[in-house]
Amino acid sequence: MMRSLLLPLVLAAPVAFGQPAETSYRLEAEWPKQAKSAAGAPAGPWNFIQVSGMAVNANGRPIVLHRGANPVLEFDSDGNFVRSWGDGLFSFGKVVAIPAGDRAPGGPGYSAVYGPAGCDSCGAHAVRTDPQGNLWLVDACAHAIYKTDGQGKVIMTLGRKGVSGTGRGEFNLPTDIAFATDGSMYVSDGYASARVVKFSAGGEYVLQFGKRGKGPGEFGLPHNLAVDAHGMIYVTDRDNARIEVFDSSGKFLRQWATAGGVSGLFLTKEQRLWAGPTLYDLDGKVVIRLPGGDAGAHGIAVSASGDVYLGLLSGKVQKFVPVSH
Repeated sequence: MMRSLLLPLVLAAPVAFGQPAETSYRLEAEWPKQAKSAAGAPAGPWNFIQVSGMAVNANGRPIVLHRGANPVLEFDSDGNFVRSWGDGLFSFGKVVAIPAGDRAPGGPGYSAVYGPAGCDSCGAHAVRTDPQGNLWLVDACAHAIYKTDGQGKVIMTLGRKGVSGTGRGEFNLPTDIAFATDGSMYVSDGYASARVVKFSAGGEYVLQFGKRGKGPGEFGLPHNLAVDAHGMIYVTDRDNARIEVFDSSGKFLRQWATAGGVSGLFLTKEQRLWAGPTLYDLDGKVVIRLPGGDAGAHGIAVSASGDVYLGLLSGKVQKFVPVSH
């Protein structure tokens, strides 16, 4: 097995919240570690098919969600494979953009293709761990979100699997889920709808907010979201290249521009926000940028020790390791 190398990347600006005055990040050159052939020799890089989501589970192990067979893969922090599951869980539909000239006035910019034109597990869009350690999987093209026990058993479904809609218990190509400290859940219903839907901890509909547009409180594509310790909701409006902030009732509070259309979003325990390879404070000020971090990262997760995992649709995972000075 080849040994992972650490490549120095960036010296960050000073960080508050009891962090060291200076923090740098290093890119781990090989993560995860190569699998071994039946003969015991290294077998080359992992054959991920579009890494659409990243999470760290209740055991502190990174979860890779990709659009292929065995879509949910668990590794240890060193990159050793632990197990995989999820075959047959996700839809074969694939989100596709609607050409501008074919869009209905005020209509969505995205739809889905199903059947032979789709692909294996291409509905797999996001994976999140809730405060109780359950693993949630967003199946965009099935219009459903699955709560699992982390062992692959589905114990709750939000939405009506295989049925699109904009009713209280329906989604239309949803993109992500986030959890508040009071147990509330927020779903970005993003590709064919343009709203955020709030649910109780038990899965009951509470409210929704947002509509299609470019103004404050409107969305082009609400792609990912996160909730801070005070219940404020942060939404990546990818097609409008910004992050919007709302209170728990859906009232628009503020926004800031991002460098291009950001997909992945993750709120750290220090109450800072990773949006792609850029770390912001909650007022939108840049704290850290990671040169070498892929700006198109579709999924982001951060471990308790501060390791940052970026999931790329190119089929790769980038792991950045913090180094204090």
